[in-house]
Amino acid sequence: MEAVAAQEGAWQVLAERIDAALPQTQCGRCDYPDCAAYAQAIAQGRAAINQCPPGGAEGIARLAALTGQTILPLNPAHGQEGPRSVAVIDEAWCIGCTLCLPPCPTDAIVGANKQLHTIISAHCTGCGLCVPVCPVDCIQLLPISGSATAWQAWTPAQAQQARSRYHLHQQRLAPPPVPPAHLSTPPAASASAASTPSDKKAAIAAILAKARAQRTASR
Repeated sequence: MEAVAAQEGAWQVLAERIDAALPQTQCGRCDYPDCAAYAQAIAQGRAAINQCPPGGAEGIARLAALTGQTILPLNPAHGQEGPRSVAVIDEAWCIGCTLCLPPCPTDAIVGANKQLHTIISAHCTGCGLCVPVCPVDCIQLLPISGSATAWQAWTPAQAQQARSRYHLHQQRLAPPPVPPAHLSTPPAASASAASTPSDKKAAIAAILAKARAQRTASR
C-alpha cells in the first residue's frame, strides 16, 4: 500500500512538472480533454511526448528532458506545428446564438443571447474549439505570429495566464453544490416555465434558417 501511494505521489509530481511545460492552449489536439490530463497520461506512461502541436519541436524537447525519454518528431496524427493564431468573429454573420461561449477554455469570447459576440485576442489561445460549434461559420482562425511557431510564438507568461483563466472557466461551469435535503426548497412555479428547451431549440432553428437564407442570397 505504501509503495502504491509513493508511486502515485511520484506520478503526480511529474505530471505537475509536465503540465507546467505545456503551452496551456487547452485545445485537445493531443486527444486529451486538457493539458493537465495529457500531462497525467505522460507521467503514467499512457501517452507519448509528441502529441502537442502548439508546443511543437521545442515542447517535445522540454518533455523529453523532464521524462528522460528520447526526442521524437511531432506525431502528424495530432496536427502540425504552426504560427500562433487567434479566433476572429465575422460581425456581419454572428447571430448571437452563444454556442461558442461554453467551449472557449479561457472565456475569451464576450457576448450574450441574440447579441453580437466578440473575441478578446489577448485571452485567446488559438485552440479553435469555437470554430466547429458555430452554426453559421462566422469564426475563423488567423495567424498572428508570422514565421514564429510554437514556443517561439508563445511565452511562459501567456501560458500561465491561459492556465489561470482555464481554471476559472472550469469553476464557472462546475455545477453548484447540492444543499442538504432539509435545506432545499422546491422551485416556485412561474409563468416563465412556459419557455421549454423545445421552445428554445425552435427559436434557434428559426434564427439559423434566416441566417442561412441571407447568406445564400448574398452569394
